[in-house]
Amino acid sequence: MANFLYNVLFKRSSTFTVTILVGCFIFERGLDVITDKIFEQVNQGKLWKHIKHQYET
Repeated sequence: MANFLYNVLFKRSSTFTVTILVGCFIFERGLDVITDKIFEQVNQGKLWKHIKHQYET
């Protein structure tokens, strides 16, 4: 398995670079979603989307 990954993803500089970029993109999106969920949970009832019904007519 490790030999397969090396030959497919890490052997050439171009595929290594693409692998790193794709990995960074996926990590960034995942981290963004997780931190947004934590922020909304910690601030439940304080954010505009939670209280706007009180101020709209």
